Amino acid sequence: MEREARAFWIRSPGKGEIRDLVLPEPGPGEVLVRTLFSGVSRGTEAIVFRGGVPPNQHAIMRAPFQDGAFPGPVKYGYLNVGTVEDGPRELLGRTVFCLYPHQTRYVVPASAVSVVPDGVPPGRAILAGTVETAVNALWDAAPLVGDRIAVVGAGMVGCSVAGVLAGFPGSRVQLVDTDPSRAGVARALGVEFVPPEEAAGGCDLVVHASATEAGLARSLELVAPEGEVVELSWYGDRRVSVPLGEFFHSRRLTVRASQVGAIPPARRSRRTFADRLALALRILADPAFDALITGESPFGELPQVMPRLATGELSALCHRITY
Repeated sequence: MEREARAFWIRSPGKGEIRDLVLPEPGPGEVLVRTLFSGVSRGTEAIVFRGGVPPNQHAIMRAPFQDGAFPGPVKYGYLNVGTVEDGPRELLGRTVFCLYPHQTRYVVPASAVSVVPDGVPPGRAILAGTVETAVNALWDAAPLVGDRIAVVGAGMVGCSVAGVLAGFPGSRVQLVDTDPSRAGVARALGVEFVPPEEAAGGCDLVVHASATEAGLARSLELVAPEGEVVELSWYGDRRVSVPLGEFFHSRRLTVRASQVGAIPPARRSRRTFADRLALALRILADPAFDALITGESPFGELPQVMPRLATGELSALCHRITY
């Protein structure tokens, strides 16, 4: 029996469309998933939508189930939650998360889906990929009890990091951003919100996720001598300046990258990618993370919604797509 599906494609930079396709029958060890929700990871997907992935990053930036190639036509995305309609008996009817683009139904190996815990609503589970990025960043950063921590940039990734850090024993966690509307999100997550000029210095750790030069410069100002800035921003094809003069050397500061494509060395021998994603899904049992979902649109409107998200006309952290 033929199963039809519809998928969102970037036809060319700045232009999207919905295409029809016929799905293959699931084979042994595969599942057919009917999508319930997907999420637009606004920062990365905006860069992809406008064609801003540098040629030397085309291979590295491929999503697990991407079709096509940058800059387009390309089917891109990685926050998808659905119901298993066909496949191994133990997965039938289960709600699962998958790193799949925006598509109504799809067939993937059963090993590519993760069961959403009963205590996590499907509409919140779309955040699993971003919370997984936050988990990986904190494995890299290795905060200690009582640390003074700033998260600079209250976008989707920065808010996820702040949400995971909320309640970390004895620590001071500040979420730093120029947009005062993010104060409500910080409050929901249980962390303090401050504008950049009011952020407390002397930080043991600063996580930078604003994707701006000003944010990176402020992060270096906030970190204590011999402290560390963990850089989570991805700038695409934009070049940024890093202030390595002034007190960078005298304070013996460190800027290090964190990227979800690799598990940090300290955990690599003991944790798999599946372990990391399962942890992110367990963390999402906390309803505070609902604050990261700031808008919703039906799948059929994605060709009109994506340009507005990419330009910032439609302000969002995670924009949820319904099916």
